[in-house]
Amino acid sequence: MSRYIIISNLTDEGAKTLKKNAGRIKEVNSELKSMGVNVIDQYAVLGNFDFVTIVEAEDDIMVMKAVIAIDSRGSIKTATYKAIPIDEFIESLK
Repeated sequence: MSRYIIISNLTDEGAKTLKKNAGRIKEVNSELKSMGVNVIDQYAVLGNFDFVTIVEAEDDIMVMKAVIAIDSRGSIKTATYKAIPIDEFIESLK
């Protein structure tokens, strides 16, 4: 399993949805799980982004399919980064 970092920003529509139903965040996390993407950790953040989510999936295609499915709803915009464990990275430099 690989890990990925998803940074996201709510659209105006997404902000309206959360104001009405803050629990929607957890519902989306469950939907991701049903698509084979497990949420490891998630944070609401201040600054340029609204959320940082760390997920795990079998492969890049699986996580990208899930992100596209979520983004296509128009409530959120995301950027996804593959996370390389630091020990694995150091080993690759030897």
